[in-house]
Amino acid sequence: MIKTKVVLLISLCITFLTACGGGSNSAAFVIAGSTSVQPYVEILVEEYAIHNPGKYIDVQGGGSSAGIQAVESHTAQIGMSSRNLRDTEEYLWNERIAKDGLAIIINPNNPVSDLTLEEIRSIYAADIENWSQLGGLDARIHIITREEGSGTRSAFEELVMDERRITPRAIVQDSNGAVRQLVADDPFSIGFISLGLVDIGEKPVKALRIDGVAATRNNVLNGDYKLYRSFLFVSLERPVGSVIQFIDFIRSPEGQRIMSEEGLIPEFGAHGD
Repeated sequence: MIKTKVVLLISLCITFLTACGGGSNSAAFVIAGSTSVQPYVEILVEEYAIHNPGKYIDVQGGGSSAGIQAVESHTAQIGMSSRNLRDTEEYLWNERIAKDGLAIIINPNNPVSDLTLEEIRSIYAADIENWSQLGGLDARIHIITREEGSGTRSAFEELVMDERRITPRAIVQDSNGAVRQLVADDPFSIGFISLGLVDIGEKPVKALRIDGVAATRNNVLNGDYKLYRSFLFVSLERPVGSVIQFIDFIRSPEGQRIMSEEGLIPEFGAHGD
């Protein structure tokens, strides 16, 4: 799984490239967007650089909507999105590189282990406010969510909330890592993150069973676990040059193996089964 480390950022900033005449003749390009997709792409970039020295790639976060906007404003060649494209974005070239489960997480010291989808919806709508209503301790539920524009939040709203609004009293965090950290530190909290990130970090968190089904990669594969979303690459037009070379690496057996080992479900085979 992804380990906490300083990622090898083989990167050059856009302004530096422009100043040095990097432009279309440079091998460098920018990938920006979803903080859910970002750590997996950073690992892929590290491996790609080993086999392709001098092919510089700058990986940036910011969220799915920010990544799509970066593509539209020509400040990134590839946008990373962990939500489906909206109607106004359908004109963009896009390709699903993997699927990822969405895990509902709580602190390991919380005795609750299984909730229904309706109970999770009621928690986030603030209809259920105390863990004792769910068979847990008599303690107020601390609700943690992602920021507006986050692909993870969009996926949660689509898969769980059924057009209901997340309560405004929820604690808002700007990354999966921040959500995970708060849940790991707070025995009365609940949050949602990428399934592939559940088992990382120094402190553990617990993924809830949903309607009796464990949040596992195999259960996403066999269709039993319903909370999953697509990881997309987005571009203004079909990529060429260095960009398509990197995408071809992701499509390759090695790229697919890497994503599978990191807990994702690759789109082009090599599921690791």
